[in-house]
Amino acid sequence: MGIYLPIAEMSVNPIVLLAMGAAVGFLSGMFGVGGGFLITPLLIFYNIPPAIAVATGANQVVASSVSGALSHFKRRTIDFKLGGVLLLGGVFGSTIGIYIFTMLRKLGQLDLFVSILYVIFLGTVGGLMLVESVRAMRRAAGGGAATLRRPGQHNWIHKLPFKMRFRASKLFVSVIPVLGIGAAIGALSSIMGVGGGFIMVPAMIYLLRVPTNVVIGTSLFQIIFVTAYTTVIHAQTNQTVDIVLAFLLMLGGVAGAQYGAKAGQRLRGEQLRALLAMLVLAVALRLAYDLFLPPDSVYSLAGPGAL
Repeated sequence: MGIYLPIAEMSVNPIVLLAMGAAVGFLSGMFGVGGGFLITPLLIFYNIPPAIAVATGANQVVASSVSGALSHFKRRTIDFKLGGVLLLGGVFGSTIGIYIFTMLRKLGQLDLFVSILYVIFLGTVGGLMLVESVRAMRRAAGGGAATLRRPGQHNWIHKLPFKMRFRASKLFVSVIPVLGIGAAIGALSSIMGVGGGFIMVPAMIYLLRVPTNVVIGTSLFQIIFVTAYTTVIHAQTNQTVDIVLAFLLMLGGVAGAQYGAKAGQRLRGEQLRALLAMLVLAVALRLAYDLFLPPDSVYSLAGPGAL
């Protein structure tokens, strides 16, 4: 049984796409990430053209993030003020990222650039998170404190000017790094089709010292609006959003996110970070492996503007 994708111009198995959406939605609810870092590579592995995988993957992130954020809203673990400042930076970064995406597509270098970005970012973030999580679990096993945030603990971020108080996160920190993190996530969202949670979550924990229980909900809240903005701009500028593909992924993602949020409550913070780190590294290794494989066809008649 197959279904035709009008923008991708190919037939696919809808059961496979529903399963992809459900799996990514489950991870979104559990880890507080949009899931784009996983859905975009999965679509590429399934032979969806990278330009369409990036733009449509961002659309699926919206659905799974909304579902996961609703669960955290009920538990009151979202810092709306912090999320709003992140959103301002995210919209600016997304606009710049769309311009870079369009330029790379015209040059015919989009596929390679997206793959290299995934390998670099996922490999670096996954490795750092895994090392820290293992250390935290060892401290906890030895009877030490496994928390990342201790009273009075500050770094250079907390010495910057233009400070703002975020009561829900119990923070008094400069808006400069908050806007910077939001802008970086926005750019990655538009270029890589990711919500950016796999970078935002560790950045908020390790740089801003945001409590882990607030990070996930706040991350999902910001991801909703940045990825929605990115999807609309991609549809207008590049015409690379496949509605049929997006609907199938969203349908599975909404259902999976609810179960993921419940599963995440049963694990400690360091355990969640360790699982997320291993997943991120696995995706990075798979993409890196593909970069070194010889192509199926050495020659191609497709022009640089082809999908």
